[in-house]
Parts: sequence; structure tokens; C-alpha cells
Amino acid sequence: MGLLGTTTQQSYYQQSQTFTNANGVITGSSGGFRLTTAYFPTLPTTEAQIEVFINGIQINQDNYAFNGSGNYDVIFSSTGINSDVQETSGAPKNGLNVLVREIASTEQYGNYQYIGINNIVNNFIISYVGQDKIIQKVKRADVFFHAQRALAEMSYDTLRSNKSQEIEIPPALTMILPHDYVNYVKISWLDNDGVERLLLPARKTSNPKAILQDSSYDYLFDADGSLLESKDSDTWTQFQSSESNNTSANNISDSEDIDKTFFLGQRYGIAPEYASSNGLFYIDDSRGRIYFSSNLSGMTVKLNYISDTLGLDGEMQIHKFAEEAMYKWIAHAIIATRVNTPEYLVARFKKERFAAVRTAKLRLSNLKSEELAQIMRGKSKQIKH
Repeated sequence: MGLLGTTTQQSYYQQSQTFTNANGVITGSSGGFRLTTAYFPTLPTTEAQIEVFINGIQINQDNYAFNGSGNYDVIFSSTGINSDVQETSGAPKNGLNVLVREIASTEQYGNYQYIGINNIVNNFIISYVGQDKIIQKVKRADVFFHAQRALAEMSYDTLRSNKSQEIEIPPALTMILPHDYVNYVKISWLDNDGVERLLLPARKTSNPKAILQDSSYDYLFDADGSLLESKDSDTWTQFQSSESNNTSANNISDSEDIDKTFFLGQRYGIAPEYASSNGLFYIDDSRGRIYFSSNLSGMTVKLNYISDTLGLDGEMQIHKFAEEAMYKWIAHAIIATRVNTPEYLVARFKKERFAAVRTAKLRLSNLKSEELAQIMRGKSKQIKH
């Protein structure tokens, strides 16, 4: 069961191996495939950096896990198997060839439309800084600072900075906020058809700090004199165990309940934000958690949120439609913070920045005349009463 070979190209590496038994046991790992430095000079660290093939058929990422921080094993599972090339356990069938391939940097599709912040800084220094230029001298650190501030501010209302995460809600009914979370756009749960069902914020509950008290209701302190607090408050505990969020008008079956609810007008005057059976949530920014109502346990929830794009170095990039706006923003910021700068020059670059940002917004709005026409056709329908 030795390695058959490897193919090395300019942009990626790959490693192949033939399985000789149905269980696919390799190096002591059941159903696994171990990457080695003999074929990968720099070993991949995440599943997003590799592709797995069995006899030329690509395997879905849900069907294997990659341990990029341990032994660098690709471990197959029984989830979403391809029965043509895999056993019911997920392991490759006897005698088939498995190939693990590193995804080339040139295959990271979609990145060409962006330019990194380091290139922005370098281009700005070349174009705007130097003798006989608008800025005679400036430190690179200053340019980088203003570039980061420009990127963050433009991310809030100009750039395509919306991100999303999807998780299954655990029994604890909480979700951790992303590391680069600034504010949420929409939180929804997915039904069986993959349709997003909007969740509404619970404005009349929260998870306050619960101070511990003794039998005399006096506050408890630790050895340093700090107040002792409970992990969760009674407010959250009771909200978590409440079953009131599981009911809706569709669940009403008793004739007496129907009479009370509809014919006797008990639903008259209900607040629209509470007239939904989808579920509720609230966000505790201090704890970095999203709390959900009990009817969402085990459901798949999607979080759309705004990021400042400064979370990781690799994320600090800007769309090329807004590249000129970045240069104008940095130039105005540098000139406006220097002493003895003529006000007419500051005002000029402020206007240029405003115009460049407005142009970037128009470009990034991505409006298509054909799509707008198709949508507007529905506006001509007659509304029947």
C-alpha cells in the first residue's frame, strides 16, 4: 500500500495513493489519508486549501475532515458518500486511487476583482508622495493607518462588506458572534426548502449580569473585593425554558380557542413585531453571544452581518470599483491632519473624496436595467379588493 506518485506543478502539489482493503486503513487512521512533506513542502492547514478525488471523482467536503494542526490526515466519513467509489463507511473502495490536491492560488476564483491594502499603500506612495507632488513626505505607517480607517469607514455603507455564517443551534440556544462582527443585517432560520425565515429581535428580554447574593440578600464578593456574578441570569434561564414561543395561530385546534382568538377579537391590536412564529433572538454584545428562543433548538440559523474587513490581514482588500475612492480618502486624511495646510487644498480634496465615494457607490450598486425591468413588470398588476 505504498505511495504511487506525485505530480508537482508551478502553482500546486498533489499526492496519490491506492487503497488495498475495504476499510482503507492508512498509518493507523481508519479511513484516512496522511499528507507528508515529501509531496507538500508546505503542508495545507485547512480544508479550503485542498481537493480530494477518488478515481478522478471529486469528493464533497462534507464527506471528509482534514486535521491541519495535527498529523495532517484526511479522514473520510459516511456523510454524503459517492457509492460508485466509496464504501458505506466513506472509505474508498478496494484498489481505487485517492488523490489529494492543493488548490492553486490562481484558482481562488473571484479575487481578481479586489486589490489588497498593501498594494493600495504602495500605489498611493508612488503616485501621491514625493518631490513636486501634492504630498512631499509622509511615513508609510501614516499612510497605512489612514488606509485602514478608510477601509473600515467605507465598509459600513459603500463596500460589499456583508458576510454570513450558518450554524445549527445547540441546546444552549446561543451563537458566538464572528470575530469581525460590527452589526447584524439579518438573522433567519432555514426551512426544509432552504428558504430563509426572518427572525425578529426580542426587545423585552435580555441577559443582565446576575449578582450573587447570600441568604440575607447581601452581595457576595471575592477575595479581591469584586462582585461575584452568575454565568447566566434568571431572565435568560426562564426565557430559554419558555414554551410560549412555540405557539402560533396554526397550532390552534380547539373550537373554543378559535372563537376567543378570532371571533372575540383577542388578537386585535397585537404588535406586528410579535405576530410571528418564526422565533426570537437578542444579542449580548458584552458576552459576544446571540441568544435564541427555545423553538429554534436544532434549527439551522443564518447570520448576515457587517464587517469592517480588518479582522485578518488576508481580508484587508478593496474592490477595484472603489480603488480611486481609497486614494482620495487617504490623501484628504493626510492633508487635513497637517499643520499649515491651506484650507482651500483641504476643501478641494474633501470634495474629490466625496465625489469618488459617490462614484464607488454607484458602481458597486450593481444595477442592471434588464433585471430592474423584470421586477418593475410586477408593479403594473392590478390590485383586486
